[in-house]
Amino acid sequence: MDGENVRPINPTPSDTPGPNPAPAPGTLVVDTSRADRVGEFRGVAGPYWSLRPVGGGVEWEVEPRHVRPAVLMEQLRARTARLNARSRGEVL
Repeated sequence: MDGENVRPINPTPSDTPGPNPAPAPGTLVVDTSRADRVGEFRGVAGPYWSLRPVGGGVEWEVEPRHVRPAVLMEQLRARTARLNARSRGEVL
């Protein structure tokens, strides 16, 4: 099964690219240094990337080497959690 919702379990050195190019602002990415936390890319702050929770909240910084693109299932899960919080009145 190939597609953008699948990632290699153990990438080989040839599968691992060099430094990650910064994604477009608003792109959903996963911070692997924080238990695969999904965040929205906000920008570059020196050697770090700024991410914020999908539902809003305090931004955090992460080294680009700990970031990977969010697969479709992770994107859906994060957006659904935000919509559920919004329906409960927790976020605007």
